[in-house]
Amino acid sequence: MSGGMPPYVRLANEIAAQFAHRPAADAATAIANHLRATWDPRMKRALIEYAQSGAQDLAPAAAQATHHLQSRP
Repeated sequence: MSGGMPPYVRLANEIAAQFAHRPAADAATAIANHLRATWDPRMKRALIEYAQSGAQDLAPAAAQATHHLQSRP
């Protein structure tokens, strides 16, 4: 993959945008629930690893959602 944003990050950011009208904590929970229900485990794992690497291009609510995914995949 070239230097661009990984597709799963772009998708996570698009999902985060759909929940932007909610308070941050509520949005993170809703995003995590959506990812649990719809994403392949490999995508979730890749997103978590990406967030842990300190990625700056992940939306804050999506980054917070990865913490929820870590505690309950």
